[in-house]
Amino acid sequence: MSITLGVILGNRDFFPDALISEARRDLVAVFNALSVEPIWLTQSDSKLGAVETWTDAEKCGELFRANRSRIEGILVCLPNFGDEKGVADAIRLSELNVPILVHACPDDLDQFGLERRRDAYCGKISVCNNLRQYGYKFSLTRNHTTAIHSESFQQDLNNFFAVCRVVRGMWRVRIGAVGARPNAFNTTRYSEKLLEAAGISVNTIDLSEVFGNAAKISTEDPRVKQRIDQISNYADSSSAPSESLVKMAKFALVIDDWMLSLGLTATAIQCWSSMQNNFGVNVCTIMSMMSQQMMPSACEVDIAGVVSMYALQLASGRPSALVDWNNNYGSDPEKCVLFHCGNWAKDFLPDIRIGTAPILGTMLGEENTVGALAGRTPAGPMTFGRVSTDDTSGKIQAYIGDADFTDDPLDTFGTRAVVRIPQLQNLMQFICLNGFEHHTAMTSSHCAAPAAEALSKYLGWDVYHHVSTSR
Repeated sequence: MSITLGVILGNRDFFPDALISEARRDLVAVFNALSVEPIWLTQSDSKLGAVETWTDAEKCGELFRANRSRIEGILVCLPNFGDEKGVADAIRLSELNVPILVHACPDDLDQFGLERRRDAYCGKISVCNNLRQYGYKFSLTRNHTTAIHSESFQQDLNNFFAVCRVVRGMWRVRIGAVGARPNAFNTTRYSEKLLEAAGISVNTIDLSEVFGNAAKISTEDPRVKQRIDQISNYADSSSAPSESLVKMAKFALVIDDWMLSLGLTATAIQCWSSMQNNFGVNVCTIMSMMSQQMMPSACEVDIAGVVSMYALQLASGRPSALVDWNNNYGSDPEKCVLFHCGNWAKDFLPDIRIGTAPILGTMLGEENTVGALAGRTPAGPMTFGRVSTDDTSGKIQAYIGDADFTDDPLDTFGTRAVVRIPQLQNLMQFICLNGFEHHTAMTSSHCAAPAAEALSKYLGWDVYHHVSTSR
């Protein structure tokens, strides 16, 4: 994934000019490797293309303002001590409100003479002090100083890119609520106004409109056949009746058109029991396909749940899914079973197949639940997280952490996984005592740190980052 960064090279004139030129050269190599488009002063704009004086800051600020719709984050690189006021003034004049990463180059023990001395170790503290005085939030590299060509710096950049994606994406996402939440699910209540204040817009449509528009689509419509082919190519549909596939295809076409008309990125869809009683299928497969295409879809009209899915998708660059914290795993206090009946993206299910939802089928008729997926998630990395709107405090809160899928035996149906989370019992106590919902989101990578930083530092939400030293 490519990203556009505003880049500030900090300079102080009594340090060697060669350090700035070398840093620029090394950054170009790193940017090319990581698909970064830098927006920075050229060597004809200022001395060495760096920012030091007020005039340099004005030029840099003007350049950033001219590209404000494209810049997703700002990298401050200090090849030497740098000028802290020049850096802070450039950011203020840019009028940007994006994440900032402050980086400093290390000195070499055998190069403390005037020709190669950097003092960026000290300069970084001064830059951060000024950014805080100016009211800016900023991120840091894990090590106080780190070489541009190092693997550590590339990891820092990749984490920062994830922060930028989450912040930029969450500030402008538009979500669709399809139907009313099931009456029994008070847990999927949410504050639309709190989300709107955070830049997250919710648009609604009644299931009657969806069913009515689906009924108007002819079974002979070429789009229906095309969508059935897409469904069959996506998952094993050999056990799904043709009439159920037709209904799923028509539902998908209606939702596609509605999302396109409103510029929606994600959806939360009513599951039981109107879908089964009045339409005669589960639409889990359609939701899975949308999530796989990076348009996350949650069940039970869990809007806060799909916000959680979208945050993890942005951080990881991979599909996400909504799951139930469903079962203990025997007597192991650090393992549990994740389950849904189910709509997980194909990314989680190498053995994906279309089936029914036996639990719902006991009350609604299993023949009306065709479209639920079945499959097991194999061992691998995992990040979990949940966003929730706390109306009583008027705040958005969240928890997030890294874990691992395991290959421990599990004999059940639906979409399912066993996960190991160090200090899981502490996490469950936190979830219960703080009123979080029974749904959590997951993605198949370790991205808790940048996601937590984005949501807490830059979005200002109350975030608990579940970290274990035993990992």
